[in-house]
Amino acid sequence: MKLQTHSYQRYCINRLLTDPVLGLFLDMGLGKTVITLTAINDLKYNRFAVSRVLVIAPKKVAEATWNKETAKWDHLRMLRVVSVLGSQAKRIRALNTPGDIWVINRENVPWLVDYYRNAWPFDMVVVDEFSSFKNHQAKRFKALTWVRGHIKRFVGLTGTPAPNGLLDLWAQVYLLDQGERLGKKITHFRERYFEPDQRDRERIFSYAPKPGADEVIRQLIGDICVSMKADDYLELPDCISVTVPVLLDPKAQAAYEKLEREMLLEVDESTIDAGSAAVLTNKLLQLCNGAVYDEARNVVEIHRCKLEAFMELVEGLNGKPALVFYAFQHDLARLKKALVGTGLRVRQLQGPQDETDWNNREVDILLAHPASAAYGLNLQQGGNHVIWFGLNWSLELYQQANKRLHRQGQLEKVIIHHLAVEGGVDEDVLQALEDKSATQDNLMQALKARIEKYRGE
Repeated sequence: MKLQTHSYQRYCINRLLTDPVLGLFLDMGLGKTVITLTAINDLKYNRFAVSRVLVIAPKKVAEATWNKETAKWDHLRMLRVVSVLGSQAKRIRALNTPGDIWVINRENVPWLVDYYRNAWPFDMVVVDEFSSFKNHQAKRFKALTWVRGHIKRFVGLTGTPAPNGLLDLWAQVYLLDQGERLGKKITHFRERYFEPDQRDRERIFSYAPKPGADEVIRQLIGDICVSMKADDYLELPDCISVTVPVLLDPKAQAAYEKLEREMLLEVDESTIDAGSAAVLTNKLLQLCNGAVYDEARNVVEIHRCKLEAFMELVEGLNGKPALVFYAFQHDLARLKKALVGTGLRVRQLQGPQDETDWNNREVDILLAHPASAAYGLNLQQGGNHVIWFGLNWSLELYQQANKRLHRQGQLEKVIIHHLAVEGGVDEDVLQALEDKSATQDNLMQALKARIEKYRGE
């Protein structure tokens, strides 16, 4: 596919080419990944300014997103992206594999720093979801500071750099400029720009910025940070669609393929009818989501890969509310369980009070089934992010469900995130929905194609 860049994307690419350090604080859906990859491609093959690039990302993003984005665009296909994941032996093998960009999950940053020590080989580092490095006491932050002097180019990507307040900025800006703008110690930064807020006689629990501190801090970091919101750009559509690829781990992939093969080959292609097609696709969509009902209606969990990708996506929203659509009751139960202990205000959409509380911004995650939320509900005041955990073949339900947020009165760009298992039936559904042709014929054609694939094997 040929990339048609927007003016703001060209501006960001040029900044990445000219500035050795940059914080790209862009809203979700503005294309942080393709902007960064385009700049890396130019720096590597046209300007010869970098040799080895490290990308640090959440685990599920590291598994699929950067590889998929590189393969998607024509001008990026020469870039070799190597995933540094799995066991220690696999990670070491990956690090010694020829490539241009090596992608590692953030939990393994301390290991990577310890592995290379003074022989750090990456002259450019990109941190995806930069706000996950906001804690100056975290091992990942400390490890990266030890090798920061060996890194010529440093890029931080995030939509919300200060989700819990301006104090979150210090650690991130320190990684960019090594303390030049906000100070080399967080205590000095805190004393200069903040005052105690909630406290008792012995402890200070929180700090509030001093009058005018917000503006002063923004001016200090303005030359190395680009901050853009989706609704600042009128050239963008009012509704932005984002696909979040979910890569199954080897065990989950084997289980998925085994169950898919057995189910598909039980049905002869010539005898597929609407009834059997609906049952089959229903079961395959359950598999993509991670669990299936057995014959006794008991829930059997197959994998947690999509659930993990969902939790990383929610973390990336940094407290921004999201309307989450699930497909099956076991999806609902597993989502609720996963969200326990996150501190987020989670609610299932069941009645008028839930609608009111959501619109009053008293709910962070609103779980809804598309059939129960497709018509009549006005949810546009409660947020602008939609997450499809489980997809379905009904184009009408899909469009109507999205219209709960994307409607008159919505003041922000609506961003619709689709969690889709790579190589799974999720991709068939998503393709049909994007073509606005999600019909029974598409469903049956997709199943027949999958049957042919397994018969060919």
